[in-house]
Amino acid sequence: MSSLPRVLLFLSLLLCIFPIIASALHLPLQVTQFDANDPFPDPYQIFSHLVSSSLARAHRLKNPQPTATSNTATPLFSHSYGGYSISLSFGTPPQILPFVMDTGSDFVWFPCTHRYVCKKCPSSSSSFTNTTIPSFIPKLSSSSRLVGCRNPKCSWVHHTNKTQCDECQNNPRPQNCTQVCPPYFIPYGSGTTAGVALSETLNLGDRTVSNFLVGCSLFSSRQPAGIAGFGRGLPSVPSQLKLRKFSYCLISRRFDDSPSSSTLILDSTSDFDRKTNGLIYTPFLKNPVVQGKEAFQVYYYVGLRKITVGGRRVKVPYKLLSPGKGGDGGTIVDSGSTFTFMAREIFLPVAIEFVKQVRNYSRARDVEALTGLMPCFNVSKGDKPVEFPELRLHFKGGAEIALPLGNYFAVVGDGVACFTVVTDGGVGGVGHSGPAVVLGSFQMQNYYVEYDLRNERLGLKPQLCI
Repeated sequence: MSSLPRVLLFLSLLLCIFPIIASALHLPLQVTQFDANDPFPDPYQIFSHLVSSSLARAHRLKNPQPTATSNTATPLFSHSYGGYSISLSFGTPPQILPFVMDTGSDFVWFPCTHRYVCKKCPSSSSSFTNTTIPSFIPKLSSSSRLVGCRNPKCSWVHHTNKTQCDECQNNPRPQNCTQVCPPYFIPYGSGTTAGVALSETLNLGDRTVSNFLVGCSLFSSRQPAGIAGFGRGLPSVPSQLKLRKFSYCLISRRFDDSPSSSTLILDSTSDFDRKTNGLIYTPFLKNPVVQGKEAFQVYYYVGLRKITVGGRRVKVPYKLLSPGKGGDGGTIVDSGSTFTFMAREIFLPVAIEFVKQVRNYSRARDVEALTGLMPCFNVSKGDKPVEFPELRLHFKGGAEIALPLGNYFAVVGDGVACFTVVTDGGVGGVGHSGPAVVLGSFQMQNYYVEYDLRNERLGLKPQLCI
């Protein structure tokens, strides 16, 4: 976005937003759903959409553009278009809004003002206002304040250490400059959002957090709800709440409108060295520092050592499993991705190994063409249970994940099961830039996942989440 449109957006925001510039928490986690009035007409289109959105998400994660004391639990809701959401309460008096929980980004923003517009959102092919999307109304909150350009949190929004007070450089009294933080413009894999930074009160049960940095978005595309960034950056939810750990258990994804939810736990008082019973741990790896791709520092990198299919080790380029100095390779955990992404040099050997070992079912190449998933197999053989080779991921420190069958194969259409890992392009394409493996939420269903931030490790264990 050029500077002039940003300035015009900023001025319009000022006019419509402000009349005057002035122990464990358990949260429900729910699956993000398609709008009931605009469902996909058939299962092939649902999976084709999820493949496309997972690939778009991987492209964004791999090639980011420059941008901008008690414990609590909250419900975590699953949605059929690919995300898991929580409800958070901002403002005085409180206004409750849904947010997509995203461990692959670090900024928190909500749809904002009565004039909020979202283009090409799931419930409509045209623009619409917040008559259909819940929006935060700053005029109704006595604690809403615009963030000034000299506020250190302004640099958090724009991911730079430089001052954002460009208009004050020639001011004879720069200390008196009243310029506010410039508007932000944030691209995601499937859309964008733009707005201004607010300082607001976050309400977490009986706990309030004042001066919480949050984005007030007036315009978005393909972003029907706000996003709560849980990545490793300064503006993220864990950083601003000074969490020692957070954890969740993702309920099974049925691609329907079920109101079921699991729990997201925000922990700011855990013991420093204590491990949670039953969990296996793998350490977080050091993030690559790459100029122009600061987003790599936000991700949760883990050490994927090897992949086995049916007990056989798959031969993949080992150099792609660890992040290089240039930011190429490595494995990240991303709740905002639906299907796991693997660079083509990793994906093809894994897919070929499945084809070699699966001899009881024929390939369903027509479904592969319709969905973008592969390999797919015809599994309609009476009442016999469907069987596929085990997919196991082996991590640094001895941690292993033996994925349940439903986490890496899904029934698509009538009697066809498809491998729910995606890839893109060819050799020399995007697979050589950024993370080579992005572990998505579909593969982490019915797993208890703990982000131990104080001890820099990821804890895992299989667990029925509902």
